[in-house]
Amino acid sequence: MSGPAEAPARTRIVSSEHLAADSVAELSEFEYGLIIAQNAFTRWTLRCMAAAGYADLGALDILVLHSVNHRDRHKRAADICFVLNVEDTHTVTYSLRKLEKLGLVDRSRRGKETFFAASARGRAACTRYREIRETCLVASFSALGLEADALGGLARELRAISGFYDQAARAAASL
Repeated sequence: MSGPAEAPARTRIVSSEHLAADSVAELSEFEYGLIIAQNAFTRWTLRCMAAAGYADLGALDILVLHSVNHRDRHKRAADICFVLNVEDTHTVTYSLRKLEKLGLVDRSRRGKETFFAASARGRAACTRYREIRETCLVASFSALGLEADALGGLARELRAISGFYDQAARAAASL
């Protein structure tokens, strides 16, 4: 007579099995989810902006443009880096130069500070991006049945988790 059947072990979907030790297997699953979500989001932003007429922009360029356009306020490169959690300021500076060359961003000086704002062309590109986003993406989220409050909760959790990764990065840098 045999005992109760054991439940089969749950298959874990991870990118690196060697990081999926039993005590942190769920963290490895989460990280794999982040990897594929990050790559899917990047691919989405590139294709959406290409459909809006700007196929030459990179992922960071697109994020910088949206950040500059945010709330129609002038921003310094340091402000953009802070908001986007970008450590390498030169990458944001390069994006700002590229966006300025394309006429999407305007530069102004106040004393020693340089500020950036979306130009009329930049605001139009962001508006077109939003229209394409609403057509191609928003309906998918609605069909998923994800409530706006639940989506907002996920966003808050991701921001909190990013703090754990930032702290771990600082700790690793001190080893």
